Amino acid sequence: MLNVSNRTAAPPNDSPHAARDAVRALYARDLAAQALGIEILDVAPGAVRVAMLVRPDMLNGHGTCHGGMLFALADTAFAFACNSYGEAMVAAGAGIEFIAAAARGDRLIASANETSRSARHGIYDVAVTKASGELVAHFRGRCARLRVPSGTSA
Repeated sequence: MLNVSNRTAAPPNDSPHAARDAVRALYARDLAAQALGIEILDVAPGAVRVAMLVRPDMLNGHGTCHGGMLFALADTAFAFACNSYGEAMVAAGAGIEFIAAAARGDRLIASANETSRSARHGIYDVAVTKASGELVAHFRGRCARLRVPSGTSA
């Protein structure tokens, strides 16, 4: 599940147990992910799989899953994956390509995998699929270490 072919710096803690703890702690504070009904399926250092059921209130005017909901699901997987080492990382940029429509009742799976990571930056790819495996969207996120303002302690 994890692609670390371009890793340039060793993460501070790359144990599966520590990754699960870091992601669970972030999820506990992520009210948006909770409100969307996003559930954590799998966690490994630099890789996360999450799922979401497309509800009626997630549909756009054409009756398909709103692109913003797909982005939110992918962005959540990205956030959890890049924070799985226990160091605060935030999005520095992201983009998404919509491949196919998702409908009401579809269970969507977002699988985030680390493409590269250094001490200060990372790139993560996220595939959003239906439970059947059909690709719905591809997301790429770029993260940066959260900077603590001068004069404060981390």
